[in-house]
Amino acid sequence: MPSTELFIAFLATTAIFAYIPGPAMLYAAAQTIARGRGAGLMASLGIHLGCYVHVIAAAAGLSVLFHAVPMLYMAVKFAGAAWLIWLGISLFRAKAQGDVTLPAIEAKSGRRAFFESISVEVLNPKTAIFFMAFLPQFIDAQAAFPVWLQFVILGTIVNLMFSSADIVCVVLAGAVITRLRRSGGAQRLIQRAGGAMLVGLGAHLAFQKS
Repeated sequence: MPSTELFIAFLATTAIFAYIPGPAMLYAAAQTIARGRGAGLMASLGIHLGCYVHVIAAAAGLSVLFHAVPMLYMAVKFAGAAWLIWLGISLFRAKAQGDVTLPAIEAKSGRRAFFESISVEVLNPKTAIFFMAFLPQFIDAQAAFPVWLQFVILGTIVNLMFSSADIVCVVLAGAVITRLRRSGGAQRLIQRAGGAMLVGLGAHLAFQKS
């Protein structure tokens, strides 16, 4: 593992990255706006679990393949973008759910947000590139722990810190919209706003430069 000084620098840098608004944070907020705080928290959990795919991939060196084979990177990138846009459009088409919604329907929305967010995170090659570019700066090849285990430990810390930022975003978004959800018209408006955020994130992912 890195020295104490390097580890402190790692934690500080990770915190800065985590709490700068990014796609995962905005995605969790969009799910909260469209489906409620419970769905937002489930989306955050799905993002967290999906991110471990990239942690393991970084440890195994799969991210290097994205650098070596640009076409593979582009394929995964556009697949993820298309998935986000499809989710956004589905929110536009969905009917607004008022306060009379039964708990079973709310649970279904939470489960849906959970599984959708896992897919979104797994299909995000930027996350894989981030781990491969960021973590090696804090890996000590001479340490007692093997390099792959250092990747897993540091990647897990990064994932937990990013998830904490997502949860804070969900709580804040939930607090803002709680009163608005009492109005059917307002609820339909914020549901469309959530859909617009997802479509926008998908378009940004598709057209941003690699």
